[in-house]
Amino acid sequence: MKKSLLVISMMLTLAIAVGGCATKGDLEEAQAREKEIAAKADQAAEDAQAAKATADEATLKANEAMARAEEAEERARERERIADEKARIAEEKERIAEEKAKQADEKFQKSMKK
Repeated sequence: MKKSLLVISMMLTLAIAVGGCATKGDLEEAQAREKEIAAKADQAAEDAQAAKATADEATLKANEAMARAEEAEERARERERIADEKARIAEEKERIAEEKAKQADEKFQKSMKK
């Protein structure tokens, strides 16, 4: 009984071992899948690299636009400062003109009293 049980378990173990091994076709199929996955990974890496290059270019353009905007803002502030200075000078000239007119009027009044 022990001998037949041993033979049966040996046959069962041998059947499992033979049935569990991969065939040449299975191996080729697995290699083909591996190559396909590698090709997809390479394509994904290329796509990611292209996307990064595009993003870097967009960042560069955005930085350039920001620099131009800052320069324009600085020029606008300078123009505003110049306009304020011109307005201040015009007010000062107006004040001086009013004083001169007042002095001229006072001189005229004095000359009329004489």
